[in-house]
Amino acid sequence: MSAKKNTLYNMAYRVFSILLPLATAPYLSRTVGQAGVGLYSYSWNLSYIFVLIGLLGLENYGVRAISRVRDQRTELDRTFSEIYCMQRWVALPVLLLWIVYVLCFAGEEKEISLSLTMMSISCLVNLDWCLMGLDQFRPIALRNTAVKLLAAACVFLFIHGPEDLWIYGLAWSAATLVGCLLSAWSLRGKVSIVHVSFRSAFRHFLPCMTLFVSVLAVSIYRTMDKVMVSGLAGMAENGLYENAEKIVYCLSGFISAFGTVMLPRASHLLQNGKEKEVRTTMLLSMHLILCMTAGMAFGLLSIADTFIPLFYGPDFVGSVRLIIPLGFTLIMIGFANVIRTQWILPHSADHIVVRSVVAGAAINLLLNILLIPRLGAMGAVIGTLFAELTVPVVQGIHLRHALPYPVYLRILSVYMTIGFIMTFAVRSVTHLLAPAGWWTLAVYCGTGFAIYMLLCLVYWRLSHAPVLRLLRLAKH
Repeated sequence: MSAKKNTLYNMAYRVFSILLPLATAPYLSRTVGQAGVGLYSYSWNLSYIFVLIGLLGLENYGVRAISRVRDQRTELDRTFSEIYCMQRWVALPVLLLWIVYVLCFAGEEKEISLSLTMMSISCLVNLDWCLMGLDQFRPIALRNTAVKLLAAACVFLFIHGPEDLWIYGLAWSAATLVGCLLSAWSLRGKVSIVHVSFRSAFRHFLPCMTLFVSVLAVSIYRTMDKVMVSGLAGMAENGLYENAEKIVYCLSGFISAFGTVMLPRASHLLQNGKEKEVRTTMLLSMHLILCMTAGMAFGLLSIADTFIPLFYGPDFVGSVRLIIPLGFTLIMIGFANVIRTQWILPHSADHIVVRSVVAGAAINLLLNILLIPRLGAMGAVIGTLFAELTVPVVQGIHLRHALPYPVYLRILSVYMTIGFIMTFAVRSVTHLLAPAGWWTLAVYCGTGFAIYMLLCLVYWRLSHAPVLRLLRLAKH
């Protein structure tokens, strides 16, 4: 499959993944309330930690290993069989540990956790890493879209109160397992399982563990946050945090999609000795990403107190105070994403990724322990802010002599100034309109977008920043 088609499938699926949780969130929030959302969030995130351990970084290592041998069928079959053998030997004990936890240690989340068991079972048959290594993105995108649509339909058909949350967990975990089985079916004729020794299979274990460190570190401040809020501050507080974080996480998906598109381009340019063009592309990328993320962050600041009660219902007004500071993590995530996908990874400087993410996770864990008991979900928000700030700071310490960070920071200051002006304008409009409603929110959004884009166009014109050139580059 061509790189262009792979990009289209990847982008389409990521956008779909961004929008689907937002489509079900308002109904679920009104149906099960703060405590219900918090209880499910706690159960799902704990289950997801077991899934991460069960897959052991294969989404990185497996893809790379398969892509290196995909044109050599004998070597491909052997490599696939070795990695899959290791996967089963790791995933099976993790599945057993999950079952022991559910049956012996789970509390009020026991019923939901039991319904999520199929997520851990899916680790035994998850072969997405092989499909991606073979450049087969189409079956992944299509089967995930189909099964997630079915799971989303179950939300509206079967969830009528907090007592139905186990059905919600069952629908999503079943969708995960079915999707993985369909992946295995898609590999028919592309690879074959051959006999391999235990020793040859586990030669992949240590390389997998190395890449797993960064995956686990990210999960600490993306997943453990909710587990810690539930345990230290209660399910209702976690419900507020879950719905605030969900909006920010969905918006950050656009950043990830952009990085996915630009990574292979930067790698190809460096392979052909075109480092100057990579630097030019990075500068343009900084303009686009910082423009987008500053607009998102200040946009949330402008409309959060109107949007959250309309979208989630009045029970989640408390999410407003959480989503406003969380929105500014988008700027940090975007900044770090450009550096990581267009410089660090193409240069194979994986150690910088690991160090930056581990440092962020350590700071997040420390602040969570200190602040969540006192401040509840706001303590997790503060921990996340410092964690996301740590990642680009550590990157900058390593790359301060290689990249023009003062230029990037000047660009950031301009877009933040424009965002502040937009927020002031939108806040001024709020005093002129009727009480908050969807039409009022639409006016706020339209006003903010028009002012922000107008000021950005003026800036681009005066500074001669060729931002639109990046869009033309992305087509090729």
